[in-house]
Amino acid sequence: MKSLTLLTAALSLAVSGAWAAGDTAAQPVATFTVKPAASQLASSVDAQVEAVRDATLSAQVQGAVISLSVKAGDRVTAGQELARIDARAAQQSAAASAAQVDAARAAQNVATKEYERQKQLFQKQYISQAALDRAEAQWRASQSQVQALLAQAGAAATQSGFYVIKAPFAGVVGHVPATLGDMAMPGKPLMTVYDPSLMRVTAYVGQQQAATLRDGGTGELQVDIPGVSASRIAVPASKVQVLPTVDAQSHTVQVRVELPTSVVGVAPGMFARLWLDAGKGAAAPAAAASGPLLVPASVVVRRAEMTGVYVLDGQGRPLLRQVRLGRPAGDMVEVLSGVRAGDRIALQPQAAAKVR
Repeated sequence: MKSLTLLTAALSLAVSGAWAAGDTAAQPVATFTVKPAASQLASSVDAQVEAVRDATLSAQVQGAVISLSVKAGDRVTAGQELARIDARAAQQSAAASAAQVDAARAAQNVATKEYERQKQLFQKQYISQAALDRAEAQWRASQSQVQALLAQAGAAATQSGFYVIKAPFAGVVGHVPATLGDMAMPGKPLMTVYDPSLMRVTAYVGQQQAATLRDGGTGELQVDIPGVSASRIAVPASKVQVLPTVDAQSHTVQVRVELPTSVVGVAPGMFARLWLDAGKGAAAPAAAASGPLLVPASVVVRRAEMTGVYVLDGQGRPLLRQVRLGRPAGDMVEVLSGVRAGDRIALQPQAAAKVR
């Protein structure tokens, strides 16, 4: 902004004579000569606020939602119960598995005692080796049966835990589309949770801008979030992540800018603007020979659908000329077409309109 203010002060003022209609005396019209800016303007791209940790919670099993412990906007802690699904069938299955484990252990005890008796009888040569082998096989089979049923009971117990939805981390509940009585299905979203302490801004920039950011060509970026911060938020280059992939349709690259923890009041989905400093090579081609043409915003005349400025001709007469405007820069505005370097423009459009 300082460079733009200096540019405004450096614009050479001149006074040209013009004649008012029906008057016999000349009325002076203050003008200035258009010159290119010393550097390119900082460019900006539309961005969106996102949470670094944003989870969509859904059920892993099917069942009716019988409990919702939170609502949108509530703060939760890690591991806190958020919702519960009807798990009566799963609990009965887990109880049945536990009963089967008990039965298998009882059979294992019987097989173990039988195997011990058979070993004693074999040592006294009352039974054959084949009888001892059969007793040992039954004992080992009972052990394997117990292990299998234990694993099955563990799976049933683990599955019964799927009927309770817990917070994966401390954060804020963003959205709760589920209601009591809804049928939860695997993959169907029940609610979202995000961490407000870790936020970022995501934007899509051109390939050349992405290459400059990836090479560390800028010292810092600036983020503007309307309604949150009165001034732009400075973010160091170390907090900027440029994804390695390029969108095949738009040929743009996603850039993620981590916001400082001191920024509060932001929420996922907010509109933001990411500013790229052209003076450091992030916005304009390095081969640009000169900056844009800037004129004071107060000299622009808008009439219906026409936008123009009063340009003095060779005889010093102000003539209204249509222009195409670009980006604003403080109290100046960029002119894309309609004027050239060296043109003299009237500083007071109303006074110039009275001069013929």
